Amino acid sequence: MMRLFFTFMFALFFGFSGAVPQAAAQSGFADDVVWVQVEAQPSLNQATDRARAYAGIIEDVNGFSVGGGWYAIVIGPYRRADAELVLQQYRRDGLIPRDSFIQLTNRLNQQFWPVGANVLGDPAVQVPGAAPTATAPDTTDTDAAPTAQVTAPAPEPADETPAEARRSERALSAEERRELQIMLQWAGYYDAAIDGAFGRGTRASMAQWQEANNYEPTGVLTTLQRATLKRQYNAVLDGLDLGPVRDAQAGIEVIMPRAAVDFDRYEPPFAHYEPTGDIGAKVLLISQRGDQDTLFGLYEIMQTLEIVPLQGPRERRNSSFTLVGENARTISYTEVALEGGEIKGFTLIWPAGDEERRRRVLAEMRASFTRLPGVLSASAGATDEQSIDLVAGLQIRKPIRSRSGFFVNADGAVATTSQAVQNCGRITLDQDTEAEVIADDTGRGVALLRPRAALAPLAVGTLSAGTPRLQSEVALAGYSFEGVLSAPSTTFGTLADVRGLGGETNIKRLALTSRAGDAGGPVLDGNGEVIGMLAPAPQDGTQLPADVSFALDAATIAAASADAGVTLAQPAAGSPLTPFQIAERASDMTVLVSCWE
Repeated sequence: MMRLFFTFMFALFFGFSGAVPQAAAQSGFADDVVWVQVEAQPSLNQATDRARAYAGIIEDVNGFSVGGGWYAIVIGPYRRADAELVLQQYRRDGLIPRDSFIQLTNRLNQQFWPVGANVLGDPAVQVPGAAPTATAPDTTDTDAAPTAQVTAPAPEPADETPAEARRSERALSAEERRELQIMLQWAGYYDAAIDGAFGRGTRASMAQWQEANNYEPTGVLTTLQRATLKRQYNAVLDGLDLGPVRDAQAGIEVIMPRAAVDFDRYEPPFAHYEPTGDIGAKVLLISQRGDQDTLFGLYEIMQTLEIVPLQGPRERRNSSFTLVGENARTISYTEVALEGGEIKGFTLIWPAGDEERRRRVLAEMRASFTRLPGVLSASAGATDEQSIDLVAGLQIRKPIRSRSGFFVNADGAVATTSQAVQNCGRITLDQDTEAEVIADDTGRGVALLRPRAALAPLAVGTLSAGTPRLQSEVALAGYSFEGVLSAPSTTFGTLADVRGLGGETNIKRLALTSRAGDAGGPVLDGNGEVIGMLAPAPQDGTQLPADVSFALDAATIAAASADAGVTLAQPAAGSPLTPFQIAERASDMTVLVSCWE
């Protein structure tokens, strides 16, 4: 295993006497136990496979969930000083990715690798190649060889005397003093206010950091020690090439991860900076002329984009707004402000599961954002590419699937196919009204929905109590193209059989052509009554003729509704309707049912 690779490194750092760093021999390990995170995966199976692969070449591999549906592979636990050495050496040897970083214990959740293990809360392990800490010899066995005594190395000599360190500290600006507290907080030694005042708490945290890093614990950091702390703090950003980017056309200058994104194109009001590495980050610079109405319109539009997931806080003020969107794959942050008739801001899109780097990059971008003269011209980067699903080159958020449904009572209850509501984060009716599932009767293939806001249906489907006549004309209403068209389509056909192909009595066979989006739509007879609901196409791979469709009969829908406690509209005596009247009635009762992530 790779423990042998470190023997030479530790001989150089700590001598050949078998000594270990003083911090690693102390008993109070809990405050300074960290990990080296090498990878994160969006599924447990992928993460387990990667953890197994790493375990074949290096030791101390563990895996933990980190929230948001992500799973991290880490090495450790180590004392921080040891973890820095592990990170440096494994990177140099090419055993772990260049973007690996130090991870804190409090950001790890349930362990999934090794299977059955639970090492959270365990003390730091010996670094690969380091000599184990000596223990007292067992005096009950006089023949046993005595354990060698290990002497810890002397603390590193200070580059400044305490008086000199205090003088250099007094030269720090207020911002530099606050930054020092932020770095101590990140390192896990400081948990009070970030106020730039070096009181008892700050001094104690400095002493703890010094002791953990093998310096004399004076409580006053020297110039060299402050530089070391800052180097540790910035290690997570190694390989990102954080630096200023000046976009004269957009009138914006901001620090960006230049090794992760690069300019791609202008599509007003956005300047697109697309991924260039394996991180998958993306940056948008936002620049346009406008007023408060323009700002508010941009706020609404951006929430329809796929890059801004639905979950997350958002706030709109009189002259600015912020949007945070997150899901299992992505976290995006948008900040925009209106000043002097110019709307400018940025969006940072970062993969979930890499929160430490994302927060650091975001902090740099927010602090460095500078408005330059001018805004992005409306004609910048003009392109012939057009798509109904794109806004300025960005994908509009789309549902996982859209099917049809129909109102079954005046309260707005909707019947649809069970397939429509499977594995949905949320469900909408006509893409803007949130709905909840009253019942999902998978056995019958029927789901019942209730709108979260009051609805007044134009028409309500009434279920036919009689048996429809073979070869009679029927009409199907549905969103054949899953919402691309704003209104349902009506398809006419005939009732081919009152049974399914296998003799099922609850299924009607129809001679009409349908599409996936029509599933859940009502099938009406010549009087405008509902004789069934279109069933989804078979999922067993069976290829049927194009004009063969199936409908669940009205009795099946009625039974599922009764079990769910949904009161159905009662049919009234009716007379035959014209095809136009049937199509109008069918359209008024039919609703688009969309399933969203």
